[in-house]
Amino acid sequence: MFRGRTAVFADQVRVGNASLRLKNVRLTDAGTYKCYVLTANGKGNAGLEYKTGAFSIPEMDVDYNASSESFRCEAPRWFPQPTVVWTSQADLRANFSQVSNTSFELNSENVTMKVVSILYNVTINNTYSCMIENDLAKATGDIKVTDSEIKRRSHLELLDSKASLCVSSFFAVSWVLLSLSSYLMLK
Repeated sequence: MFRGRTAVFADQVRVGNASLRLKNVRLTDAGTYKCYVLTANGKGNAGLEYKTGAFSIPEMDVDYNASSESFRCEAPRWFPQPTVVWTSQADLRANFSQVSNTSFELNSENVTMKVVSILYNVTINNTYSCMIENDLAKATGDIKVTDSEIKRRSHLELLDSKASLCVSSFFAVSWVLLSLSSYLMLK
């Protein structure tokens, strides 16, 4: 599982640094890790809750394939599986679950999923928001259609202030590290 991906800083162990380096981090590396250290000067242990996630900003568009006016919210990579909620600026309490359809399609690496949500029966001159959220991140896409233009806006936020964000361009996903201890260091 970790073969060829871990290392300690051998020159640092003598001075009390028992950090572990994990290379080529994978989404499946998520879990709780424990480190136990025993030296002539004493012993210690540390725990690390390591969470991974993949997030992408949704692309908003008008769905011209539908029989009525509808909006499409699509985000290519999410993990773990998120929830999707539509809201309307005109009626913030409206429940759109009956007039929307959301699907989650497993991507080729069999870990992340593509999120597609369609909102039907939309009206012009109203801003609709598609919020995609899991325990680690929340992405929101807004769309408004008027008689003369289409306005779009999207953004992504991490939900845990302790999270550090590392971007992997190879998979075009983001990895989140939640460190609960200073004894372990992942790079």
